[in-house]
Amino acid sequence: MDQLPIFVNLKGRNVILVGEGEMADAKRRLIERAGGICVDADDKDARIAFVAIADEDAARVSADALKARGLLVNVVDRPEICDFTTPAIVDRTPVLVAVGTGGASAGMAKAIRQRIETLLPETLGPLANAIAGARGAIRVRWPEGPQRRRALDQGFAAGGLLDPFGNHTADTVAHWLDVAQEPKGDRIIEIALLSDSPDDLTLRTARLLGEADHVFHDADVPTAILNRARADAVRHAGAPPVPAPEGLSLFLRLPLAHG
Repeated sequence: MDQLPIFVNLKGRNVILVGEGEMADAKRRLIERAGGICVDADDKDARIAFVAIADEDAARVSADALKARGLLVNVVDRPEICDFTTPAIVDRTPVLVAVGTGGASAGMAKAIRQRIETLLPETLGPLANAIAGARGAIRVRWPEGPQRRRALDQGFAAGGLLDPFGNHTADTVAHWLDVAQEPKGDRIIEIALLSDSPDDLTLRTARLLGEADHVFHDADVPTAILNRARADAVRHAGAPPVPAPEGLSLFLRLPLAHG
């Protein structure tokens, strides 16, 4: 991963915008859409800045001056001198999907965004708001954090009552709370990988990697596959112990030809 993707709260915050014309207008719309306030380069309260100047030398001079003041700077169409880049965005507020290429190709990011747009229903945002509104009831139903997370994982799974890719109504979350089964207990699932390429992961394996609390693996399972697991999942080289750790554990094995 070459960059750390983060979401910045700009509501009511000053953001420096330097430049004029179409490039600057596009950044202005983006900043204001996120609730930011566009200000000029002399502002002392801003912490991030956008430079939208067509002339390369002038853009670099402006960016260097802003960076010298400690600001994080985005320079339009010049990723090599950017402190951060802006992704292509799929907006299902409060759900945002950001697609970035580290500045390698805005066109590629746009193409991926357009494909994702066709997959995510308009009901996704209301579903997320309904889940947020039901936090108290969810905590009452499942008081322990790991238990609560596993229950939500089951609900969000493909075909589950909270499947993000499904179409939902206003009472979807209340219905799920009424009928949801108790989450499965501690268990180990052994997975025989098809190859050492992450492109060969089955949908089931990809889903389990996204849910697992612990990932045990053969020593030669590549990092590219392990990185498909949850960021906070604990990785262990070697076979899992008995009894299993708390939650869901996976044991990833490569084909014998690789072992």
